[in-house]
Parts: sequence; structure tokens; C-alpha cells
Amino acid sequence: MTVVTIHEAKTNLSRLIARVLAGEEVTIARGKEPVVKLMPVKEVTKPKRVLGTLKGTIDLDAGFWDPLPEEYLALWNGEDSPEAQ
Repeated sequence: MTVVTIHEAKTNLSRLIARVLAGEEVTIARGKEPVVKLMPVKEVTKPKRVLGTLKGTIDLDAGFWDPLPEEYLALWNGEDSPEAQ
């Protein structure tokens, strides 16, 4: 839970609204005393993910899962390519 002063809330209202819409709880305080809780008007719901939505939309090359050549592995690991040695 985030607690901000009235001055901070006035200065950062757009950011606070975005945080509340993302699901965070924000309380506005006068001094150290909490006086207001910022909350969305409607319950924020995330759309349900459906597995397999993109199935069949991407074609991988036949060699996609083949091991990488040694020179690529060396470069990936921050080493000099075997060809350069």
C-alpha cells in the first residue's frame, strides 16, 4: 500500500491513477493521518488469456531447434569466435 500526502497527490495525480488502475492501493494522508483511499470506479479486470490463441500463426524453420554452431556459442558466451583464434 502506498501512502502519499495531499501535496504529493496533487503533484502526481496522473501517475497515482495509473498505479491504482494497475491494482495498487493508494491512500492520501493529511500529515501522517490517512484521510482518503484512491480507488477505481469500476473493478479492474484483466482479460483471460486463452492458450493456443496464436497456434498456427508462426512457422519455424526446420533447423530452428538444432544446436547452434560453435562460433555462435562462443560469441554468445562472450568468447572469441573459434575462427578468430
